[in-house]
Amino acid sequence: MPSAQATSLLDPEFLAKLEQLELVSRKIFLGRLKGERKSKRRGSSVEFADHRNYVVGDDLRRIDWNVYGRLDKLFLKLFLEEEDLHVYTLLDTSQSMEFGDPTKLQYGKQVAAALAFIGLVNHDRVVLEGFSSGLEPGLTNVRARSQMWRVIQHLEGLHSSGAGNLTAACKAFAIKHTGKGIAVVISDFLDKRGYQDALRYLLARNLDLYVIHVLSKEEVEPDLVGDLRLVDAEDDDVAEISISAPLLQRYKANLNAFVGGLKEWCTQRGIAYIFTTTHNPFDKLILNYLRERGLVK
Repeated sequence: MPSAQATSLLDPEFLAKLEQLELVSRKIFLGRLKGERKSKRRGSSVEFADHRNYVVGDDLRRIDWNVYGRLDKLFLKLFLEEEDLHVYTLLDTSQSMEFGDPTKLQYGKQVAAALAFIGLVNHDRVVLEGFSSGLEPGLTNVRARSQMWRVIQHLEGLHSSGAGNLTAACKAFAIKHTGKGIAVVISDFLDKRGYQDALRYLLARNLDLYVIHVLSKEEVEPDLVGDLRLVDAEDDDVAEISISAPLLQRYKANLNAFVGGLKEWCTQRGIAYIFTTTHNPFDKLILNYLRERGLVK
């Protein structure tokens, strides 16, 4: 049964649904340790795959003596190698994520918790990294569902602060983590430095990369009127504006261009892009949208 600690971000009914899922890599990654997933690579696990002729220097322990007794020829047993899949989640904790109801950060925590639970149930190695101006102390190499309490404790301890620097965070991540696997970036991508250089660091690591772009309902459909003084939550930039219909139209056009540009940039480079708002139930995101994009099945 799900632990009591897990219910703070994920309710028990939803956890029961997650137990039926697994994370799927579009690539085959070979782990350093044997895991629970069958790889196309033939190695030395316990599941038989095929035979091949013995050649000098092969491990004598892998000779099939039953076949030798029948055919008087030496053949080696080949087995399916098992994978040790790493599941990396990078969660944006910059100050801009503390916006909306629910906040983008809270929404991101729930998504990260759900992905971690799916991974742990399937004996994957789960890594959680929060970032704002850089990487924060993370939770690394967690395995087995009994460790879900550590995931929840870590996520609940994350708070929004500071100006985001996606590029610095991804560069630090690429240096820190050398394992292959799935990487999921959860962010609003509202970084004045852009996202291109940041995502290139992850692409260079040959990760199976997913981008979950989270905006609040208020950002997508602003309900503003009158003369306003807007202050940037991260760098205190100030803009004084008068809300009008043409201004809102320009805002929505710019927002659509930004979202469309990020989606196109990702798609052209083999990155799976998923857009969502905090108004979209996160359980629907996991059970429907991420299934459609092939991250879970």
